[in-house]
Formats: sequence, structure tokens, C-alpha cells
Amino acid sequence: MRNFRERGLDAAGIKLLATGEATDDAFLANQGDDPAGLMTAHHYSFAHPSARNAAYTRAFRQIVGEMRPSYMSVAAYDGLALIDLALKQTGGKAEAPALVEAMKGQTLDSPRGPITIDPATRDIVQTVYIRKAQRVEGQMVNVEFDAIPAVKDPGITP
Repeated sequence: MRNFRERGLDAAGIKLLATGEATDDAFLANQGDDPAGLMTAHHYSFAHPSARNAAYTRAFRQIVGEMRPSYMSVAAYDGLALIDLALKQTGGKAEAPALVEAMKGQTLDSPRGPITIDPATRDIVQTVYIRKAQRVEGQMVNVEFDAIPAVKDPGITP
């Protein structure tokens, strides 16, 4: 981001678009104002406006301090929530075939928004948010301004 600005590309009116890793919440807070205005597409933002995300962020910070949760931590959270749900459905049986079958088609209320496990591919179906990095209450965050619901990975076929 700094190089983009130093070379005057933003001043020339060039818009930089990226995937969400470019403004990963885990390091966005340490980049100053360089990321301001960068638009990204991604499935999680620390600033996602939901009660589930607010609760997740509070719990995460009780464990690790002021560090922000990122898309990697929320993926781990979702994976464990799915395993918990599957174990409840199998009555605690942890054999892989039973767990995989119990996971198919499950829908979870994730800190990132609703997710589903596609029963045919067993891959995640999730919302992809269009975001813009900007300062909110003194913090640089990814502010979601549009969403594409129920996105499946186009490279995975049943």
C-alpha cells in the first residue's frame, strides 16, 4: 500500500482492488493510513456488524489480548463449531465417515455471517463481502458495503 501511494497511483485516480488478505485484520491496525480507500473482497472482517461477531471478538480478545481476530481465527472457530455440531448429531461417535456425513448440509451462524457445508462437495458456502478500508472510531477497519451471498468455490465439483 505504501508503494502504491508513494508512486502517486492513488493521486492519479487509479483504484486498487484486492482480495481480503491485502487488508488482513491481524495487521491492518499497524499499517497507518496507507490502506485507506483500498477495496477488497473477502469473507470476514473484524468489523462485521453482527451480534455473533461482537461476541466472538470479545471472547477472542479475552484470550489473546487486544489482537484482532482474523479470517484464519474465524475459520478455526467455524471448524470447531462444525465438529461440535457433528458430534452432537452422531451421539459422540467420532468415526470419520459418521462425522463427515453429519457435517453435510449443515448451516452455522458464524461470526462472518451464515455458512453452509455443501452436501455434494463438502466445501463451505459463504457470503463474500465487498469492503473498503477506512478509519472508524480511530481504527483502520474493513467496512463492508456490499455482499454476495452463498458463494461456492467454482473450482470444486462434486
